[in-house]
Amino acid sequence: MSQTPQDPAGTTHQFQNFASQAQPEKSGPNIGLIVGIVAVVAVVAILVIALMMM
Repeated sequence: MSQTPQDPAGTTHQFQNFASQAQPEKSGPNIGLIVGIVAVVAVVAILVIALMMM
C-alpha cells in the first residue's frame, strides 16, 4: 500500500510556468547604488584632504 508523495509546492508544471514568467524590468537608475558610490567618493575625498594637511 504505497502512496506517491504529494509535492506541497504544487506540480512541476506549475513551477515551470512560474519560473518562465518574465520579470518586470525596473525603470530608472538604482538609487542605492548611486548613494553608495557617492558615499565612497566622499570618504576618499576626506582621506585625501586629511593626508594633504599633514
